[in-house]
Amino acid sequence: MTSNASSIPHGPKITILMGIHNGADHLAAQLHSIARQSHTNWRLICSDDGSTDNSLKIIYNFSETRPGQVTIHTGPCSGFADNFMSLIRRLPEDAEYVGFADQDDIWLPDKLARALPSLENSGGDPALYCGRQSYWYPKTNRLVHSPKMARPFTLRNALIENVASGNTILLNPAAANLARRAARQTGSVFAHDWWLYLLMTATGGAVLFDNDPPGILYRQHAHNAIGAGTGVLCQIRRKAEVLRGVFSQRIDKNLQALRAVEDLLTPQARDLCRCFSAARHASTGARLLAIHRIALYRQRRAQTLGFWGAASLGCI
Repeated sequence: MTSNASSIPHGPKITILMGIHNGADHLAAQLHSIARQSHTNWRLICSDDGSTDNSLKIIYNFSETRPGQVTIHTGPCSGFADNFMSLIRRLPEDAEYVGFADQDDIWLPDKLARALPSLENSGGDPALYCGRQSYWYPKTNRLVHSPKMARPFTLRNALIENVASGNTILLNPAAANLARRAARQTGSVFAHDWWLYLLMTATGGAVLFDNDPPGILYRQHAHNAIGAGTGVLCQIRRKAEVLRGVFSQRIDKNLQALRAVEDLLTPQARDLCRCFSAARHASTGARLLAIHRIALYRQRRAQTLGFWGAASLGCI
């Protein structure tokens, strides 16, 4: 009897974490794209957050075609961020590389294979790989690539902006262990991917951003948990949210999450977080002077100016 060598998984094991909630409309297509990955040594751990559609049936049917590769958990039923954080907390001890999948995207066949080389060369310290996305509008089949990033990926950036989109993230084993430990110390967060970006930059980990063409089609539809927000109306809505205090509330949650793992942070990161926390509650002049001194920035100049506008209005 001959064996089929192509069916034998090769390369490092990748654990893919997927949060699910009423995703039946698009879930099968996403699962199919994962199954078509050129890197075949993966396992998928799903957490269903109280779906009332056919999501669970779709996952169970998929698991039957992939014996031993799919695990299904019950989520906390308190939102997408808590669902993903629960997956990180329950990450198996034998997990090596860890990636994240949304329920409604499409992965190009080389998505995982492209991410691994950067992390395999990162050494034994924690490292997070992330990259660009193609915003995909299925009704018109329009693709819009997310922009390239050029500025350093540091805590001074992460405190006011997330550039690590969860559906592009892959963690090396050291980063996966760090994330599991930190998640078990941390309560609710605004978004698991922003939390991971903060965690990596605050603990001295490396962030490796891939500026090559995207390996993912980020499906845009009416029920995106966050979405690309690239249109004029989306930008107006975001500015209105800043004025209503939504951005400030997100920063509150992020800083609270960092305080929960203060023992893991570098001394420089602890000092930066304390300075930023104090600046947020200072008078206008003192606030702007303190922010200037700690040199917070976003990846693009226009967005940095937008942050300064919010800071001048006391909306941070």
